Amino acid sequence: MNLSDPLGDMLTRIRNAQLRGKTGVITPASKLRLRVLEVLQSEGYIRGFTEVEKDGKKSIEIELKYYDGTPVISEIRRVSKPGRRVYSSVKDLPLVQNGLGISILSTPKGVMSDNTARTENVGGEILCRVV
Repeated sequence: MNLSDPLGDMLTRIRNAQLRGKTGVITPASKLRLRVLEVLQSEGYIRGFTEVEKDGKKSIEIELKYYDGTPVISEIRRVSKPGRRVYSSVKDLPLVQNGLGISILSTPKGVMSDNTARTENVGGEILCRVV
């Protein structure tokens, strides 16, 4: 399967699975997807994830998180797309809903949340926003 936006595909799979009330979702593996999932797990938006290999193809099983039956992630949206990349310096990083949500950035120091990017004093490409 040839995808032009693999990260957007993973975010859509997460969004659709939570709308259906699923406990988990499977997506093809890539380094960028793993790094974004690490940030989501460290910020408390997903329970966890595991890498599995089936028939020679690697994939990721994502365990979704719910609180009182409602998904922890109320909105997950791609910001920087293949047709339009969005970059931000550390000074211009916007707050997501006054600090209630996070932005995930791809920086020279790796993939991190906007709070971590501010403490590391580094900007980069804004991959997605999570509330």
